[in-house]
Amino acid sequence: MRRLIASAFAIFAALPALAEEVTSYTLDNGMDVVVIEDHRAPVVVHMVWYKIGSADEPVGASGVAHFLEHLLFKATDQLESGEFSATVSANGGSDNAFTGHDYTAYYQRIAADRLPLMMQMESNRMNNLMLTEDDITTERNVILEERNQRTENSPGALAREQFVAAQYQNHRYGVPVIGWKHEMETLSLQDALDFYDLYYSPNNAILVVAGDVQPDEVAALAEQYYGVIPAEENLPERIRPQEPPQRAERRITYTDPRVSQPYLSRSYLAPERDAGAQEEAAALVYLADLLGGSPFTSALGKALQFDTQTAVYSSAGYSGSKLDDGTFSISVAPSEGVSLSEAEAAMDQAIADFLAADIDLAQMESLRTQLRASEIYAKDNVEGLANRYGRALTQGLTIKDVQDWPQVLQDVTADDVLAVAKKVLNRNQAVTGWVVSAAEEAR
Repeated sequence: MRRLIASAFAIFAALPALAEEVTSYTLDNGMDVVVIEDHRAPVVVHMVWYKIGSADEPVGASGVAHFLEHLLFKATDQLESGEFSATVSANGGSDNAFTGHDYTAYYQRIAADRLPLMMQMESNRMNNLMLTEDDITTERNVILEERNQRTENSPGALAREQFVAAQYQNHRYGVPVIGWKHEMETLSLQDALDFYDLYYSPNNAILVVAGDVQPDEVAALAEQYYGVIPAEENLPERIRPQEPPQRAERRITYTDPRVSQPYLSRSYLAPERDAGAQEEAAALVYLADLLGGSPFTSALGKALQFDTQTAVYSSAGYSGSKLDDGTFSISVAPSEGVSLSEAEAAMDQAIADFLAADIDLAQMESLRTQLRASEIYAKDNVEGLANRYGRALTQGLTIKDVQDWPQVLQDVTADDVLAVAKKVLNRNQAVTGWVVSAAEEAR
């Protein structure tokens, strides 16, 4: 079995990094169109990405981007409330939407011959939403209940909100995507309409179509359905307040009696993937795995969970798919009888030892092969490819950046990883949080 696995990895390592068949163009009204061909099945994924997310919301109206995502399934001048999703389902497809800090996206997965119908309905709700006060009341209650379920009922989620708010004190990434509860409660019809009228326009949108389609056919359909929508002349430039230099570590202790396992986390500001300059982001992908990936092979796992049995859990992660600075995070849950201060000291020592030692080149090669395999397998998921391109383009990357990324990952060296680790793992640009059930556990 080991020989078979080794042979599979050798095959992956030998495969060329083939780029997808991608065609792109821009309509006269400024709407970008991306077509990803995959003719293996008569299926298409149709996505519209708006270059607007929670980090672009007006101050005092947090949550309005996500709120509007919900409202887009209400009535238009051609569709009854709920008819959009019902029509997709009746035609054998599925649909949904999601909001992030940098984007809001709507998609349908359906038989390829139903693409014209999807474009007809999606283009219709870009400009012709017919909202009422009843819609506002109903969906405001829905998003408040969503926050109750996902955030208010989770001490971990509430703690993360506080840690992120401490990390981003000037940038809007410090505001939760779903919104602060007290501001969500006051979202109005006018808030929704102002946001919709300004930002839901073709020159602020990217159409991504992936699957069994021909680029010229998609172009003709896009011109027919989206090309007739006028551009928004008053669309503002996408400028956000940036974080000033963080000059000292920030610390928070979050106490909640519902916490069953105390733990600590530390989050550092880290560079995001930038157009034409993705090398540091790629090195941070390796760093996350080397430092806090598998407990059997990572530096934190071996030092804390096996060598000293200081912790029952450790991990590291990099969040760099953003328009602006991302984060590199570490979490540790101490073993029974180990205090948080002892666990943090052991974590700091493990990090220091990692920075002082050479990286195991065999482990680097293993990660390189795993990442290559992951990139190859990703080509089998049409929806995933559409998501990858749409997300990247709303976050300032280009199609070339997306297609270069697998090779950028392959080119990372051990020296690159250590260099970015020494740059990012700086306590002066970190937020360290303790999560406990009672004050006496914070020691």
